[in-house]
Amino acid sequence: QVQLVESGGGLVQAGGSLRLSCAASGRTFSTYFMGWFRQAPGKEREFVAAIAWSGSSTDYADSVKGRFTISRDNAKNTVYLQMNTLKPEDTAVYYCAATRTYAYRQGREYNYWGQGTQVTVSS
Repeated sequence: QVQLVESGGGLVQAGGSLRLSCAASGRTFSTYFMGWFRQAPGKEREFVAAIAWSGSSTDYADSVKGRFTISRDNAKNTVYLQMNTLKPEDTAVYYCAATRTYAYRQGREYNYWGQGTQVTVSS
């Protein structure tokens, strides 16, 4: 079992930055990728970024590429999402998730999810 807890969300003005954290515990040895997803009110959940549990492979949605950076701290079993140059359209609940597959862009492939953290970007 894997437990995930997100933190770091909040209110920020457009152009500002936030750093989200996802603390993982439990049997993380079976995890291949950690991902960040987001869901805005009335919209479908969308992929944001992913990172391999081991190694350095990362991937980003086109909408955040160049602005967001996903990283991992093995010693703390924590994944981060550094969000820079935030835009109002980034407003959403952000979820951390873990998958045992390589299909890291598909939410249905993730078997563990955090409870989410709200990010609100004002104009």
